[in-house]
Amino acid sequence: STFDVAVVGAGIVGLASARELVRRHPSLAFAVLEKEKELAHHQSGHNSGVIHSGIYYKPGSLKAKLCVQGAALCYEYCDQKGIPYKQCGKLIVAVEQDEIPRLKALYERGLQNNVRGLKLIGAKEIQAKEPFCRGLMALDSPYTGIVNYKQVAQSYAEDFQEAGGTILTDFEVTNMEMAKESSSESEDGLKYPVVVRNSKGEEIYCRHIVTCAGLYSDRLSEISGCSPEPRIVPFRGDYLVLKPEKCYMVKGNIYPVPNPRFPFLGFHFTPRMDGSVWLGPNAVLAFKREGYRLFDFSAGDFLDAVMYSGLWKLVLRNLSYGLSEIYRACFLSAQVKQLQKFIPEVTINDVLRGPSGVRAQALDSDGNLVDDFVFDGGSGDIGSRILHVRNAPSPAATSSLAIAKMIADEVKRRFEL
Repeated sequence: STFDVAVVGAGIVGLASARELVRRHPSLAFAVLEKEKELAHHQSGHNSGVIHSGIYYKPGSLKAKLCVQGAALCYEYCDQKGIPYKQCGKLIVAVEQDEIPRLKALYERGLQNNVRGLKLIGAKEIQAKEPFCRGLMALDSPYTGIVNYKQVAQSYAEDFQEAGGTILTDFEVTNMEMAKESSSESEDGLKYPVVVRNSKGEEIYCRHIVTCAGLYSDRLSEISGCSPEPRIVPFRGDYLVLKPEKCYMVKGNIYPVPNPRFPFLGFHFTPRMDGSVWLGPNAVLAFKREGYRLFDFSAGDFLDAVMYSGLWKLVLRNLSYGLSEIYRACFLSAQVKQLQKFIPEVTINDVLRGPSGVRAQALDSDGNLVDDFVFDGGSGDIGSRILHVRNAPSPAATSSLAIAKMIADEVKRRFEL
């Protein structure tokens, strides 16, 4: 029960980071602590499965850099491990004239981010790639792909364990503190001075901690004495699915041109590795951090969100958008209307309600969605021994191997491993 580094959270980022750390430091002892009984149970197992290419993100940002690196590493890793994927491409489609300048700006941004193979195509080329799709112009990203990220995360876990790492499931971290030194210890103090306790009162001892806790990243930061900001506000995304006999209408990913006034990407068509096609998601406030069903509710999570001033500032700035998202969540016909802008042949009889995911969205006190990945620690005895991954929403799964390299570099620098 003693480890040099404990990684909290067995999602795809936590497992990738643990794998990278044990590969770099094979003589040290590493553990991954996961509160669920299985790995990659939350965001890593409830996402769209897209291998993003890095088009959308601000040039020079961590998201842009790590996504482009991460996508290349993801394909390379899947090839090495024999994990199936499809490089089915993506079209970002303009259906209105006023979207074309935004589409061209997106193309320029993608070029600045060194995204491979990008090109603008016209209506005829759109139909050549997606026979049922209608649009005026599209940005074609041929290196966008799809994969089962839960399978990728399981493979990271196997690599980690084969290299000597330990995974402790059903271990919900509820407390971190410095161990009390006893007089029998040397002048250097305890070798493993940090005590990590779980909800059952079990303990492990370690030298350093890396947290990759997704929906609970702010709470883990707070219990370790680090900053509660940025706060996590959960947004649930509900998907529709095309009926199996209608999946022939979609070959690759079809996305709308994002509207910079609104914080999310909008409804899109996403083929899956199992041959199904997901449509969506919408984005509505979740009343429970791991609430995948419409009526899932946690009083603590709900109060945590609605008492945060940052959420109200976000809501008031995006009130009409938020109300329209709630309306679409309730009425299937409203969601289908969005889809018909791109594939007019889709009807309400062609779709079924599908799965949902919850996005751990970091929000600052001014009501701004935190746009980039955030990695920080704290001060004092325990804060200086912790590295928190504070904000890693999409494209974190795509970027996981690149994020892991950055975290391993930061762990070495910060903790002098």
